[in-house]
Formats: sequence, C-alpha cells, structure tokens
Amino acid sequence: MPPIARLKVALNGGRPPGAHPALPTSPEELAAAAQNAVAAGAEAVHLHPRDGRGAESLAAADVGAAVAAVRRTCPDTPVGVTTGLWITGRDVAARQEAVGGWEKLSQYERPDFASVNVSEPGFTALAATLGELGIAVEAGVWTLEDAGALSIAGGVPRVLVEIMRPEVDAEAVLARLDEVGVGGERLLHGEGATCWPMIALAGRLGLPTRIGLEDTLTGPDGQPVQDNAALVRLALGHWSAARSAA
Repeated sequence: MPPIARLKVALNGGRPPGAHPALPTSPEELAAAAQNAVAAGAEAVHLHPRDGRGAESLAAADVGAAVAAVRRTCPDTPVGVTTGLWITGRDVAARQEAVGGWEKLSQYERPDFASVNVSEPGFTALAATLGELGIAVEAGVWTLEDAGALSIAGGVPRVLVEIMRPEVDAEAVLARLDEVGVGGERLLHGEGATCWPMIALAGRLGLPTRIGLEDTLTGPDGQPVQDNAALVRLALGHWSAARSAA
C-alpha cells in the first residue's frame, strides 16, 4: 500500500442519497467524483459502496462495481472501502461473511485497502481475512482506549487517527500509539466540527490527512462546498498553510 504524503479523499461515507447535491453513490458517480478529486490533488480514494437503492453495502457485487468504476477513471490511485459494522446491523458474523465473499472478486474489482474500526467487535478476525485476500488494513482509532487495544491486535500498515469528538485529544492518542509500540503510517483527520482543526493539526505535525463529503459539507469558513474536488483543494491549502507556519 503506497504511503499518502498529504491527503486521501473520502467521497461519500454513510450519508444518504441527496444529503448534498454532489454526493456520489452509484459506481458512475463515484468514478467521476474520484477522477475530479484526484485531479485536484488527492492521493488515495476511500468510498462506501452502495446497493441499487443507494444503501451502504458490503456485498461483493456492490464493492466490485464501485472499485472497478473508480479504477477506470483513476487507474494509478489506490482505492479503499469501509467495513463499518453498522452496515450489517452490527452483526459481526454477517460482516465477516460478506467480506469473505470478496474472494470472488478479480484483482481489478478488489480494493487495495479497507478501513476497520478497532472499537468494533471482530476486528482481529476481519483484519486476518483481509490479509488473506491481499487487502491492506487501515485501523480506525478513535480514542486512547482504541490505541491501547491496537497494540494487542498487532501492527497494521496504516493507522487512521479519527477524531470524531472535540473532547478527544488527538496528540494524546498519537502519543499513546508511540507508548504502546504501534508502528505503521499514521493519518489524522476529523469529522464535522473537528474536520478542519484536525487538517490544520495534521499539517503542523507533518501527517497526512483526509477530506471529503463523508467528513464535512462545508469549508473552513463554514460555507457550503460544491463537491469533493473543491474540498480537496481547500484542504490542501489549509494543510500546507499550517505546515508552513509550524
């Protein structure tokens, strides 16, 4: 899995269709959004595949269609997907079965990496299955407790330090990862109110970050944005300004 120097784009997340005029859900929409975001400077793509109704899906057919569509427009860009447990109604066995079904996908349809949240039950087994499929794991760490739990689970190529609540101290979480000996690449980002502060902090620390309509629908000034590509351009400027001032 190639390292990310500055920024990954998160195209859609779990937002329902219509949550934003430019929110991509179909394979064709994801492909177009990814192409524009990569042209704007994104180095990797993260997406939540959808079924025919626009609902999040881990089914092999839906994952393969979304990944293949993005590969057609962004052939040299790593593509990753979610494995969020909420997608299967928090049914650990159903998620494990769905992801195991990705074995039937061709390499072209199979994601390069997948995000797995440390706090969700079944992390270790799911990470092992992804490894068997040749899919790199991004470990989602939300809290100090997650950082400690990851040390028990073993190393991963990339740790996503995902700050969802303002009261969580991002630098303390990063320090905890050091304390417990978790290696690998680290990517720092927020969501909603924490999105732009975490991009600035990532710039100051020299860490890669993430942006996209999954994380926010507005720019650092609170104004609505046009699409994922606009967010990428804003985030790169925000990150670079913070990096220069550090």
